[in-house]
Amino acid sequence: HALQGLSLYAVEGRKVGIADGDIGLFTCEGIFSTLTNVNFDEERVAALIYKAVDLRDDLKEKVKTAGGKVDFSQAAANFTPADSVSEMSEQGSKVILTGNPDENEDIKSLKLTLLFGLKGLAAYTDHARIMGQEDDEIYAFVHEAMVATITDGLSVEDCVAAALKCGEVNLRAMELLDAGNTGTYGHPVPTSVPLGAKQGKAILVSGHDLKDLHGILQQSEGKGINVYTHGEMLPTHGYPELKKYPHFYGHYGTAWQNQAKEFAEFPGAILMTTNCIQKPKDSYKDNLFTCGLVAWPGVQHIDDGKDFGPVIEKAL
Repeated sequence: HALQGLSLYAVEGRKVGIADGDIGLFTCEGIFSTLTNVNFDEERVAALIYKAVDLRDDLKEKVKTAGGKVDFSQAAANFTPADSVSEMSEQGSKVILTGNPDENEDIKSLKLTLLFGLKGLAAYTDHARIMGQEDDEIYAFVHEAMVATITDGLSVEDCVAAALKCGEVNLRAMELLDAGNTGTYGHPVPTSVPLGAKQGKAILVSGHDLKDLHGILQQSEGKGINVYTHGEMLPTHGYPELKKYPHFYGHYGTAWQNQAKEFAEFPGAILMTTNCIQKPKDSYKDNLFTCGLVAWPGVQHIDDGKDFGPVIEKAL
């Protein structure tokens, strides 16, 4: 809801020559944080909401000064978050997935399809930016599409077109992500990957972020620690610049949704990157770390400086 309000002014800002890439990135990060299995820490979510509103109000003044439109009928344009998380949660229950109660069910369904598509697009876009790749046209579409989700009077044809455009733009984001990954770590080659584990200190990396994995490999080199991947990190073993690390040993476990059983049996440190976290069991919660947008209350978070020292010390 807060990001929809920010998007209203971002769209108008581009009409008067104001395009802020940092706002585009923040919008994608905020949308990504609402994706399944990313951020369960309500305090961190609240901080994102407050920041979205601060950015919105600042952008509103800039657009107004430049002669752009700042008068909107949508509630998101002037939404004021409550002072406490509990009160904010009550606010959220009144706006999330409700929309216009009189809106055609097909149009409402298509708007939700677009919203869910934006979550995937935001994830790829954020990953690409981490790898130094971005395209302002993606940010422009994200803002336009977010506005569409709270715009009355759209036809079924309008909504179908927007959903299809989301798929098209998503392919562009994937191109950028591929360019970032292969440009940094080389093109993947067929690689044999040991399954299971061997004796020794260990770090397990799950999620999707190649840069975080690289940081772990760099910072743990020469410390007698074996690094393993989990879940959808398996393909990282094929990248030449990652596989050159001799302590990048193998792959542990199966799919991300089996983590509760598999993490409980892993006797080392575990790092969750970008998403895929589930409610941790007490048996391994103290071994678990998050970074980036991933968060769980009570789980140690590695800040944006990406000093993985705490993860390494836990492994040792």
